[in-house]
Amino acid sequence: MPTNDRITVVGAGQMGLGIAHGFAVAGHPVVLVDVSEGQLEKAKTAILGIIDEGVKRGKVDAAMRGQVEGGLTLSKDLAAASAGADLVVETATENLKIKLDILKTAADAAGEDAVIATNTSALSITELASAVNNPGRVIGMHFFNPVHKMKLCEVIRGLQTTDETVTRTRAWAEGMGKTHILVNEAPGFTTSRMSAMLGNEAMWMLSEGVATAEDIDTSLRLAFNHPMGPLELGDLTGWDTRLSVLHYLHQTLGEKFRPCPLISKMVKAGRYGRKVGHGVYRYEDGQKVPGSGLRPV
Repeated sequence: MPTNDRITVVGAGQMGLGIAHGFAVAGHPVVLVDVSEGQLEKAKTAILGIIDEGVKRGKVDAAMRGQVEGGLTLSKDLAAASAGADLVVETATENLKIKLDILKTAADAAGEDAVIATNTSALSITELASAVNNPGRVIGMHFFNPVHKMKLCEVIRGLQTTDETVTRTRAWAEGMGKTHILVNEAPGFTTSRMSAMLGNEAMWMLSEGVATAEDIDTSLRLAFNHPMGPLELGDLTGWDTRLSVLHYLHQTLGEKFRPCPLISKMVKAGRYGRKVGHGVYRYEDGQKVPGSGLRPV
């Protein structure tokens, strides 16, 4: 896939900045879009910080910083940013209406040949494609946090996604250095479905007093060689996002995905996870505070 393909990434949160970084490092000109100018500047600082850390460790050429900074554009205007894009990737919150509005605006502004991708972790690609005048060009590109470290990209095919769209999307993923898997659309795809069930069961065990949060996480790390436990992963993903996914999976796949009430309590309390400094664990300067695991009464 030519590296001069123009990529527009919608949403400057943790996932959006990671995806923008990945495409920029691969040599693409990238437009990063968000309604908040402050969030855009914060994302740019984070992207350059990832590169600076790579240079410090000797894994990234120092010239990469200038290449990425020169090829990255910030914008608050979704339609203008989508015009002329070869690929638009939206990374908005897991809210169907918000995503439909973004995809419609982006698709209307982009050329007919542009691929319209969503980073949704669970929602229906086919349903999201209903907002686009040519649904065959809509596809899922599900990345994982942190994007610059995680090697997988789920490429999700909706009912009307064309072979050409799949081929182009695979090439973009490979160009970013990602290993991709092709998934025929199903609720939760492969990863979200398994991860949601594991995290939900871990929260049930925590609420039942089976073991402490620290011990539940330790059991998964050491017994199954997971890089982090399910409660730590929930903090990283965000329990608000995890709860939205569980609600959707419960609605579409049944009782086995009924959310643990403790997750709902945490979300109501604003304890979303690492991004706000408090989830199952507390975080200071992005680091987990030892012994801070939630102990439900």
